[in-house]
Amino acid sequence: HLMPLNCLWGELKQPFKDELPTRQAQLSTLQDTEEFDVLVVGGGATGSGCALDAVTRNLKTALVERNDFSSGTSSRSTKLIHGGVRYLQKAIMKLDYEQYMMVKEALHERSNLLDIAPHLSAPLPIMLPVYKWWQLPYYWAGIKMYDLVAGGQCLKSSYVLSKNKALELFPMLKKDKLVGAIVYYDGQHNDARMNLAIALTAARHGAAIANYTEVVHLLKKTDAGTGKEKVCGARCRDVITGNEFDVRAKCVINATGPFTDSLRKMDDGKNTNICQPSAGVHIVIPGYYSPDNMGLLDPATSDGRVIFFLPWEKMTIAGTTDTPTDITAHPIPREEDINFILNEVRNYLSPDVEVRRGDVLAAWSGIRPLVTDPNSKDTQSICRNHIVNVSDSGLVTIAGGKWTTYRSMAEETLDAAVAAHRLGGGPSKTVGLVLEGGQDWSPTLYIRLVQDYGLENEVAQHLAATYGGKAFDVAKMARVTGKRWPIVGNRLVSEFPYIESEVRYAVKEYACTAIDVIARRTRLGFLNVQAADEALPRIVDIMGKMLDWSDKKRTEELEAAKKFLYLEMGYRSRSEQLTGTTEITLDTQEVANSVLIDRYTNRFHKFDKDSKGFITTVDVQRVLQNISVQIDENALHEILNEVDLNKNGQVELNEFLQLMSAVKKGQVSDSRLAILMKTAEESLDLRGPVTVDRSGGGV
Repeated sequence: HLMPLNCLWGELKQPFKDELPTRQAQLSTLQDTEEFDVLVVGGGATGSGCALDAVTRNLKTALVERNDFSSGTSSRSTKLIHGGVRYLQKAIMKLDYEQYMMVKEALHERSNLLDIAPHLSAPLPIMLPVYKWWQLPYYWAGIKMYDLVAGGQCLKSSYVLSKNKALELFPMLKKDKLVGAIVYYDGQHNDARMNLAIALTAARHGAAIANYTEVVHLLKKTDAGTGKEKVCGARCRDVITGNEFDVRAKCVINATGPFTDSLRKMDDGKNTNICQPSAGVHIVIPGYYSPDNMGLLDPATSDGRVIFFLPWEKMTIAGTTDTPTDITAHPIPREEDINFILNEVRNYLSPDVEVRRGDVLAAWSGIRPLVTDPNSKDTQSICRNHIVNVSDSGLVTIAGGKWTTYRSMAEETLDAAVAAHRLGGGPSKTVGLVLEGGQDWSPTLYIRLVQDYGLENEVAQHLAATYGGKAFDVAKMARVTGKRWPIVGNRLVSEFPYIESEVRYAVKEYACTAIDVIARRTRLGFLNVQAADEALPRIVDIMGKMLDWSDKKRTEELEAAKKFLYLEMGYRSRSEQLTGTTEITLDTQEVANSVLIDRYTNRFHKFDKDSKGFITTVDVQRVLQNISVQIDENALHEILNEVDLNKNGQVELNEFLQLMSAVKKGQVSDSRLAILMKTAEESLDLRGPVTVDRSGGGV
């Protein structure tokens, strides 16, 4: 473990240790400061890392981000903190020293990140199943090399498992031809929250940071000594109000990820593109697809890519793909990528486990900003590492690299900036610098939350793992439930441990929109789009009160968040599984099996007593009352709305048959209406016919 920084450097200044400045106060500082030493453009992991590195060198630091912190690639990763097993394989195969050093650096950074944010990160065992005897020593040697390169920073030693032991730990694994498995350790984290922790730590140390603040153009002045134009700041615009202002700085750092080239062209229109974007799609499926604390690595997919299959936030993440893409702020997961991942998952899981398209609860696409090196003669070859470039006008660009190495990339960038602009400030102080929430965290902190505030156990564990020592601030804002237990903490949706006070706290953490809350302050949008959709009205209501939103603004926020879930989080793909666009009909085999259609039609008619050809909430309520089941009317409307394709407030027979076909094919799962009607039918059949006198004579 690393020596605490205060031993090495003396106590670092934290002017905002107790209370973060509001976003408005941050904007005022940006406008009123005569000149900053450093202005960072981009609030992803690398940009936030640069701001933290700069401010802890005692440089006057500003950061602007045109969307939200971590709204781009940094929140859409595989959630691993890793050295890169496959890079090491390439390094050994090709005797490539550069690749080897890249892995070594990443393993050092992995160790540091697990130390400085223990609440947000943890080691995760990952299993590599082996299906051919000769592969066992080959993979074992490779994984042992990974441990050796990590040296003293190896998380835990890798080990080999017999077939039986592997199946005991990962029971859903395919048994056929399995000869054994190798388990190694990497780190895992909550990426958007980690990014936010880096940005908030920079703010605590005095950096002026503002999200929803975009760069309109760069400011330049002529250098008196050389006569050359030099970048001296940026014209910025508050995206929320439209207000424009200048931020002046001795040095501007371009840390805009996939948008690297747009800022480089603002600096010099003749600059060629260096970013070659690639899209990586991930899907989220229910937690029962993987053990609670064991991931899976598929080292050789059908097209040569690596697929990870990892437990995360009580769900399972599978990904990723790697396809060339256009640069966009709103990447959309494609149906073919979702199906590619599902097929790879099927190859590794037991035939007993039916992998259904309908089990995809969320899907997203992140853009990897792969770069070619502008300093190199061969501008075509993609740089496997990151590049730091200082332009003639003094713009410092940091591009490429990966999540795990954000800190060392930031250090290298600031070293280049300090040298190019003669800023002073001393060496980097970020190794071992504990991030927001990490200082007062301990593995048993959640117990104090349960005991002191009367929070549910699951909610307390979630708060401790998300906010660390700051979880007490969230708990203090929680309202009384009015129940015997839990005493405080109203959930936003019943099946997730997110509570309403997190929305209030999110505003303190610079959340400006409902999307910020569902995607990055909480991770609900990434875990289950339907649950996020259900939570939205309450989130908008709480934020609206805190931020004084008009009715018009509330409606806009709701619509924008719904659109985000629909396009960027895979809701469209999920809902299309139930619409005519994917041509879901009862196929010929099923049609031939008229017994099946008769069964579904009879089920439908048990609800449609008057043979109207459709059912409404009233019909469902009547049947449920017969079997003594009560469901809230609003919930019932929601259940029917999921299946009501033409949105006319009723479910027709053909809509119901389409639903049952989609359920049977696995294209739709967890349909509340299908399960409700099946259960009701079974209860009615068990009870037999209701006599006229008992039913009150009928209506």
